Amino acid sequence: MSKIKVGITHGDPNGVGYEIILKAFADPAMLELCTPVIYGSPKVASYHRKAMDLQTNFATVNNASSLQPDHLNLIPCTAEEVKIDFGEGTQEAGQAALAALERAVADWKAGLIDVLVTAPINKHSIQSETFHFPGHTEYIMDRVGKEGQQPLMILMNEKIRVALVTTHVPVKDIASKITKENVLQKLRLFHQSLLRDFAITNPRIAVLSLNPHAGDEGLMGTEEQTAIKPAMEQGEEEGIRTYGPYPADGFFGSHTYESFDGVLAMYHDQGLAPFKLLAMDDGINFTAGLDLVRTSPDHGTAFDIAGKGLANENSLRQAIYAAIDIFRTRATWDESHQNPLPKLYVDKRDKSEKV
Repeated sequence: MSKIKVGITHGDPNGVGYEIILKAFADPAMLELCTPVIYGSPKVASYHRKAMDLQTNFATVNNASSLQPDHLNLIPCTAEEVKIDFGEGTQEAGQAALAALERAVADWKAGLIDVLVTAPINKHSIQSETFHFPGHTEYIMDRVGKEGQQPLMILMNEKIRVALVTTHVPVKDIASKITKENVLQKLRLFHQSLLRDFAITNPRIAVLSLNPHAGDEGLMGTEEQTAIKPAMEQGEEEGIRTYGPYPADGFFGSHTYESFDGVLAMYHDQGLAPFKLLAMDDGINFTAGLDLVRTSPDHGTAFDIAGKGLANENSLRQAIYAAIDIFRTRATWDESHQNPLPKLYVDKRDKSEKV
């Protein structure tokens, strides 16, 4: 089996991106799993390596068509030197993060890499005329999404998968986004991803309520009756197994999530706060619903510990593992569903099977 080419963007160079990348590939076994390529800057990588006394070596290559097997490759994406100020959000660092992201996405579109793993960015400093998005998910959708496709943010580890109906939406606007159409769309995306990306044959999806106590039959809100339950009923008619809606507090507190293949939360912090409590060191972010397989660690730039050598690389390592697994699982699913045999039905009159 050929090694999967994993593109890894360096994220914000003032954060922990290089630290977790270099620590992850300090283990030679990682190079047996994939052919990795960092999109970033050799000088910045060397600066980080020296500052934290890391021993991981890398090979600088000009483009992704000339990657060296069994090496950690690095493609320069910035023409000028980048000033490093650990723990600071600067425009210069934001431009360097964007340059790496743009090059990596372009190489994926050209078929030069198979999957993308993104190190954390600073969402404020990366903003520019070409990046005006709340985060990676929206940017990637804009660059690689096709008509009819929508991204779905899934936070996951080996024990739990949490998907979100709304992502980077101000709290005051969340209720207006919880409609039957939006919930149903995310249920369909989640169901399809569990089938195609994770090889779960009959997924069980738990749905969380929006309001406390699931609205208490309308006493604390009506979104459960007007949007969430109707979406679940429609999903059931389409073959999507859903359960709930569950009040989020008791659902996580009682470990009910362990009985399901996925959990659909209504908004960002409802799903991510308990998830990160359960999976801070090994959780990852997966963007489902698009042709590009993109994962990332579930933490941010960690400016408070940048440059100190304290960052835990396990989340990035798990993001690389997941990208490889999802890529292969999806390929197997797609191959098995090409050119299906015509469905047969039984004619009750003569009990014969006909096409």
